[in-house]
Amino acid sequence: MTVQDETRITDREDIAKRLLRSSAKASFDPLVEIDWEAPINEDVYAIRPERLSLYGTELWERLTEEQRKELSRHEVASIASIGIWFETILMQMLVRHAYDRDPTSNHVQYAYTEIADECRHSVMFAKMVGRLGAPYYRLDPVTQFLGRVFKTISNGPLTFGGALFVEEILDQLQRESMVDESLEPLVRAVSRIHVVEEARHMRYAREEFARTWEGRNPLSKAYSRLVLGLVIYFSTTRLINPKVYAAVGLNPREARRAARRNPHWIDTKTWAARKVVATLGGAGAISGPGRYFWRKAGLLGRRGNSAPTPTGAKA
Repeated sequence: MTVQDETRITDREDIAKRLLRSSAKASFDPLVEIDWEAPINEDVYAIRPERLSLYGTELWERLTEEQRKELSRHEVASIASIGIWFETILMQMLVRHAYDRDPTSNHVQYAYTEIADECRHSVMFAKMVGRLGAPYYRLDPVTQFLGRVFKTISNGPLTFGGALFVEEILDQLQRESMVDESLEPLVRAVSRIHVVEEARHMRYAREEFARTWEGRNPLSKAYSRLVLGLVIYFSTTRLINPKVYAAVGLNPREARRAARRNPHWIDTKTWAARKVVATLGGAGAISGPGRYFWRKAGLLGRRGNSAPTPTGAKA
């Protein structure tokens, strides 16, 4: 083992040790921390209206204020549903990551800690969906199948690059929601817990992506770029299930088309993804054929190479 390898292992262990200490100091049991019996306030939005997929469109203008607020609850439920889907995939990938490694190491013990966190998050999201009066928005069969394939074939960069992407998107939306006292209290409480614990998960994913990416050969990197682009495309384009539109009396196909073309929604996605785009793009993981899927998902700005911040958003 070279001195450089020993230094990398020491750094990895030191970071994992700090993350374990942080977990011991600031971890939450959502079943205890959140008042699940409190009534849902249907007179307020569940997420800022300018973050909704139809905001600013002709269809938005047709909706009453009550319908817009109802749509906000369903869109939050849809995002939480895909969060559950990906967290379930992530837990399986983390188990695979830990399987052949030394469980006495801080690194593997933090992987187990994150798995436990994700278990609680999935339960928390599921309970929130039910309390919001929305269904669990199940993914289409193709995406469901591709998720099963992804968790099976993922390598280090795919595991941690994919995790970082989904966690960053949710983190940006939830950081904004948790401090906005005009929004639904349950959504704010869930957001606050998730933001605190996901900050550790993102640090772990960011560090592991960098380590596993650095050692890949050109062919492996090309493969990872392409598969990661596909994962990002399907995750992003399924954030809002078309059935949410039917819940407020809209035609799902018409509304989905309007959302896809909506510059406000494109800008919101680009804003939410800007940090992970900077991280992965800086590492060279967003290039070649895979970049097409990032652009197709609306994550690189309307011109395909920028990440504007929507009006009123915090950078």
